[in-house]
Amino acid sequence: MLSAKQNFLETIKRGGKPDRIVKQFEGTAFLPGDPVSQFVRGQRYAGMPPAKDLWGTEIIWPEGVPAAMPHVTAQNKVIKDITCWRDFVKVPDLIANCSQDELWEPYLKRVNDVDRENELVMVFAPTGVFERLHFLMGFEDMFINFMTEPEAMKDLCQAIGEYRYNGMKLIIDHVRPDVLHSHDDWGSKNNLFIQPELWREFIKPQYAKSYGYAHDRGVIIEHHADSFCEQIVEDMVELHIDVWQGVLPQNDIVKLQKQLDGRMALMGGIDAAIVDRADSSEDEIRAETRRALETYCPNGNFIPCITYGGPGTIYPQGDKYINAEIDRYNAENFGL
Repeated sequence: MLSAKQNFLETIKRGGKPDRIVKQFEGTAFLPGDPVSQFVRGQRYAGMPPAKDLWGTEIIWPEGVPAAMPHVTAQNKVIKDITCWRDFVKVPDLIANCSQDELWEPYLKRVNDVDRENELVMVFAPTGVFERLHFLMGFEDMFINFMTEPEAMKDLCQAIGEYRYNGMKLIIDHVRPDVLHSHDDWGSKNNLFIQPELWREFIKPQYAKSYGYAHDRGVIIEHHADSFCEQIVEDMVELHIDVWQGVLPQNDIVKLQKQLDGRMALMGGIDAAIVDRADSSEDEIRAETRRALETYCPNGNFIPCITYGGPGTIYPQGDKYINAEIDRYNAENFGL
């Protein structure tokens, strides 16, 4: 029987030979909270008072809400005029503030505690280029600015892309991780937020350098986008993305599996609206998990998973019965 780590690696590899279905984030040790993230985002917790990150975006996390979120209004948006965005934004200097080895020592202790024979160290790179745009100006201004001020928007995108590259490089150089778990939601449940041509012009180039750096150093790139991204899967492959995590079932996953033929693994497929409600029943959760298992897993290079950007459902019965159903499927199909 393969270890959880080796089974994950075989699952995402083209032509790999896993001996069972991976159970969500099994085989990886997810380690958020590195110095880059702490410097820019600070400490976040449910019930925290509104606070600004280093980009100037107001972040809120009310009690009873699953996670922190940007709170962008006409009054508090960072960028009031995209044509002079540098007058409003000071890009955090990660090289000056996050390069010192002593800053990394507490985080590296956590890394060193990981049993790397059996688990892959997964580092976290939240708030991607597209997300940062609407954090700074809101969705409405962002869409208008793409159309009316493309040169200024491209300049801002490039600045954010370079910032992302610096952050990823610092993490990779200090930690030598196995997996880079990078966030950028590019669409809604049913479409990309912007036309594929615009995405290719403004967003895709900002990932070529950072993902290329990770790829060249043997780091597995796991990109989270719980979005409809069918139109750009070939672009995702070109960016060296090894795993698209968060693939929603609104995408034609079976079609994508045939198209990709193992060039990029898919991770997700379980509909959160069914399995992660306060009133979700065991039967509902198991049925949705079984649907994903039977529909997607026979085609290979697929990990059934909740589509959120990290381990864990909001309501604990979600994970409990998802994992139990994957165990049942593995027992039935692999004798495990």
